[in-house]
Amino acid sequence: MRVVIAEDSVLLREGIRRLLTDAGCEVVTTVGDGPGLVTAIVEHRPDVSVVDVRMPPSHRDEGLRAAISARDKVPGTPVLVLSQYVEKQYASELLADGAGAVGYLLKDRVADVREFVEAVRRVAAGGTVMDPEVVAQLLVRSRRNDPMATLTPREREVLGLMAEGRSNTAIAAALVVSAGAVEKHISNVFAKLGLESSGTDHRRVLAVLTYLRES
Repeated sequence: MRVVIAEDSVLLREGIRRLLTDAGCEVVTTVGDGPGLVTAIVEHRPDVSVVDVRMPPSHRDEGLRAAISARDKVPGTPVLVLSQYVEKQYASELLADGAGAVGYLLKDRVADVREFVEAVRRVAAGGTVMDPEVVAQLLVRSRRNDPMATLTPREREVLGLMAEGRSNTAIAAALVVSAGAVEKHISNVFAKLGLESSGTDHRRVLAVLTYLRES
């Protein structure tokens, strides 16, 4: 798996490089700013890019903007964004194109090497990964007057696990139910959120995007 790392902190950048290299990944290049990220993705076409949200010059959301710009230039290029704090808007913007292959994690997750590397691999494989803290915050917010209000507690659990990027098999294991039951819950979620089957739209991504927008 070929990886680009965009992080302005040399210490963290080298730490992530070491973690991924030890996990068998090839870090093709590292950069410290947004323009460098866009150039690196266009030039190297990596399997996934790990990107800090805040980079020079203003240290606000340059990394996120660069990731979105790179996905415009290289459609569907997988991007895993790291953030110091939970910002629902960041997750929503990453998912907005409906293409999947995106992730949003808090930097604290890097400390759990197995979990972090698994998230990188999921995104590289085209999956969607949302930090459990983002999901937890959304679950406790009011859902009145929105499509989410029609979901049962179990359906919300299933959608929350989908938002974390888990497969049907992993969801079944987490909830101790059959794979068939999970498929039924997911079908109900799609129906209640008005997500009809389409040859182009990724319904899991659209369901998670609805989850982020309406929560």
